[in-house]
Amino acid sequence: MLVLSGILISRGKGVTLMRFDINRDYSSESEIIKVLGHPIRLKLIACLCSQQCNVKHLWECFGLPQAKVSLHLAQLKRAGIISGKRVGQEMHYSVINPLAKKIIEILG
Repeated sequence: MLVLSGILISRGKGVTLMRFDINRDYSSESEIIKVLGHPIRLKLIACLCSQQCNVKHLWECFGLPQAKVSLHLAQLKRAGIISGKRVGQEMHYSVINPLAKKIIEILG
């Protein structure tokens, strides 16, 4: 059973009550989900959720060309999902977007 005014969603034996605001704009969430829609970017975020890494560590770990990893990191950075911090000559990346962290947590 699904009722969109209060929101009642029936799941098997139990009933879960969820709130739904029909006027809410989900555009920022949609953009995050779009960027995370690529398997490489999803893997990068999963890795960066557990530790800060530099580009070299990421491309060695994933076995991908440095240019490809850098391209994906740039897209994640533009979307506000990760940030980079310079440590000496290296750039270390970490996840700063709570929604991206939550998505990785849900995917387990």
